[in-house]
Amino acid sequence: MAMSVQIQCINKSDRQSAHERIRNIGGTNPDGGRWKLTVAEAIVGIENGTWAFWTYAAGKRADVIVAKTEAGHKYLKTVSDGIQPNNLLALPECP
Repeated sequence: MAMSVQIQCINKSDRQSAHERIRNIGGTNPDGGRWKLTVAEAIVGIENGTWAFWTYAAGKRADVIVAKTEAGHKYLKTVSDGIQPNNLLALPECP
């Protein structure tokens, strides 16, 4: 069974651009330590059933899934929940 993990921060290649790709995701472990993964590592973990990621914003949980561009590039996104901006892109910068 996949470990359910909350994403609490991201790193983007250009923090000010909504169109730049997310490079890393991260959060806090139960012991208070921090964790960080590349998007590629997170995608592998989702696809092989190791992790199930989610975010929390505006009082709602949104699951994170792997999506593909028309060109076949895999990326992370939240399941549509009607909250704008995108839950992942609205997260603060990871240290």
